[in-house]
Amino acid sequence: MRKLNHRHLGRVMAGVAVAATATAVMVGVTLPDSASGKEGRGGGPQGSAAEQGQAARQLPGVVEDAPAQRKTGTGRDPLTDAELNRARTLALGRGFRDSGKDVKGGKGPEQLSTDLAELTPDEVGAADPPRRADVTYYDYSDNTYVTKTVDLGSGKVEHTDTQRGVQPPPNRDEAREAARLLIADKLGEGLKKDFKDATGKTLTSPDQLAVTGFVYRTGVDAPGPAATRDCGKHRCVRLFTRVAGGPWIDTRQLVIDLSARSVARLGS
Repeated sequence: MRKLNHRHLGRVMAGVAVAATATAVMVGVTLPDSASGKEGRGGGPQGSAAEQGQAARQLPGVVEDAPAQRKTGTGRDPLTDAELNRARTLALGRGFRDSGKDVKGGKGPEQLSTDLAELTPDEVGAADPPRRADVTYYDYSDNTYVTKTVDLGSGKVEHTDTQRGVQPPPNRDEAREAARLLIADKLGEGLKKDFKDATGKTLTSPDQLAVTGFVYRTGVDAPGPAATRDCGKHRCVRLFTRVAGGPWIDTRQLVIDLSARSVARLGS
């Protein structure tokens, strides 16, 4: 791809550049003929009356009510809503809630995921294997990645694994907080100028953007500038940024350190 000309630091991406970037983060959706605007000879949707009737019955809004969800699953069933809530409540506990910090500095660690835990080898094939959940957090109080394994039957936290330097993908709240920090920082001026050019409005909030966050870390092969030397130990992200309902704005050269609550630029 040819090198894009710089206009602002947060230049609006268009044409081929948008397509190349969006391919990495978006999945295309193919619409049925009746939703894509194709018409038959009479100006209406294509197909016979019988076909149209069948299509109507298959519309997303014309479905039977889903069966009531059970409180607990069995075997390797996905976690139910009740199990998800129970796992998170048990894993957090009062002590962890009081000591941990989330991405905004609030009380309690940042909750990332809750998944059905793997069985041990001797439990595989059992008629009624135990139901456990792995609940993961990023604790901004000490920059640790914490996994708590909860037995949903006994209500006990069976295992806690704490690691440093592990950086899983950021969640939605972390991406939004990164955007908020960028908007407030002087290095976000280019983003705000391009947003103004694209919309005629002033960018003041992450709610005006659609953002996707990706972890950034420094290493031997990518040392980065001095301002990013702690990325990897700290929680650092880069953003794919887009005007809500509009064009992409390139902010990939900016790194937001969520732990230090600072912004740095890569390259010149």
